[in-house]
Amino acid sequence: MSKIILVGIDFSACSINALEHAVTIARKAKAGIAMVWVNHLDYSKEIFSIEPQFIEAEVAKRFDALVKKYQYHFHGEKIEYFVRKGKIYKEICKLSDELDAFLVVVGTHESSGFEEFWIGSNANRTVSNSSKPVITIRDGVDVGADLKRIVLPLDSTKITRQKLPITALLAKYFGAEIHILGLLTTNSNDIRFRVRNYVEQVEEYLTENGIKFKSTLIDSKNITEDTVNYAKEIGGNLISIMTEQETSAANLLLGSYSSQMVNHSSIPVLSVHASKY
Repeated sequence: MSKIILVGIDFSACSINALEHAVTIARKAKAGIAMVWVNHLDYSKEIFSIEPQFIEAEVAKRFDALVKKYQYHFHGEKIEYFVRKGKIYKEICKLSDELDAFLVVVGTHESSGFEEFWIGSNANRTVSNSSKPVITIRDGVDVGADLKRIVLPLDSTKITRQKLPITALLAKYFGAEIHILGLLTTNSNDIRFRVRNYVEQVEEYLTENGIKFKSTLIDSKNITEDTVNYAKEIGGNLISIMTEQETSAANLLLGSYSSQMVNHSSIPVLSVHASKY
């Protein structure tokens, strides 16, 4: 993968906040930044208050200003922008594949009930459809807060460990500590043993790679709620999840695990799409 971080931009404060987080990661990773704006009519966005024939010129002007503002952070790496037309999440996902980005960063607003359950945000759709890891950042998350503690929840599914390499990479960039959270969702001894075994495997991997970690096992009825609460308790700066995760009766009606996380977590979320195993 190339060292490019793709950032979705609509010129709202939320997307600029996401860009600033992406720049912080790019500096640590010695990566370039690619920004993308998708021309998809949405009158709730300030940019569409401009006369249609002038929009793309205005977009280019704003992007040029952003490049000028952040260019000094980069030495040899590029900061560039792209303008696309179509469905926002589709164009972001398509461009991330074209650029072979190692990370996608998008801002997200807290969803209303109707939007959350029936429509879904562009952030959710990007997470669901992206083949690349996606970090979603809620509007208002402090860009000055360093990445110190990453929460890595593990359940009983085979894919749960696939998020480990990118999570460990980010931890190395920032010298962060990974908090392994083993989620015990059943009384089945076999499944509880499997989760404990996964925790031990992750501990071994992190030890071999010189990454600090702590491990905790908890009984959980709602893995989304319990993960977020744990992250808040330990002052976590990032939660790393798979887009597919173990389901339970408590979670089933609330939508996918990743969409619940993106909608409800005030802490940035790293979502990793499962590869074949």
